[in-house]
Amino acid sequence: MALSAKILGFEQKRVVIPNKHGEKLVGILHDSETKQIVIFDGSFQYGYYWREADDLHVVTQHFHGLNCRVTAIVGHGKGAGVMLLYALKYNDVKTVVNISGRYHLKAGIEERLGKNYMERIKEDGFIDVKKPGSPNYRVTVESLLDRLDTNMHEACLRIDIKCRVLTVHGSSYTVISVEDAFQFAQILPNHTLHIVEGADHPYTNHQN
Repeated sequence: MALSAKILGFEQKRVVIPNKHGEKLVGILHDSETKQIVIFDGSFQYGYYWREADDLHVVTQHFHGLNCRVTAIVGHGKGAGVMLLYALKYNDVKTVVNISGRYHLKAGIEERLGKNYMERIKEDGFIDVKKPGSPNYRVTVESLLDRLDTNMHEACLRIDIKCRVLTVHGSSYTVISVEDAFQFAQILPNHTLHIVEGADHPYTNHQN
């Protein structure tokens, strides 16, 4: 059953799209009565960057089948990395927005998982990450190796020059350094960089 509601004058519809793994991708369509669609991030899962890029393609194809045109994809944090891999692999959306994306995926793992994370995850099979103010999630050996094997540098080198990339990053976000944003700017040929001074990862005091 499709669920819908009117919020701020726009109709919201629950959309369920099956992926090739037999899973259901669930999202909310904010219907502004236009055939142009912009896709934003979903819920967080550790690793599986290329798989999520494939899921994103299933979503874009769903809307193309409805005679809609996906004009842009916006990714935040991990979603930004997924979006850039999508741009490389499918090259069918020509405007992408990288909000606080990580350039080096091998960085920042110890801060999240703790010291000796590789030995612990091999022994137990997983590590549960619980951080106040953030969703809890489980890191498995498979998902960890997937992240370690994903090379964002090599991917960015191969993104089509006709694909426009906007990178937005907060200057006060310490988990992913603002230097990552500058590295995207150096390597992506059709790129615009915008640093939000004083902003953290969720842009808490910079929503406007």
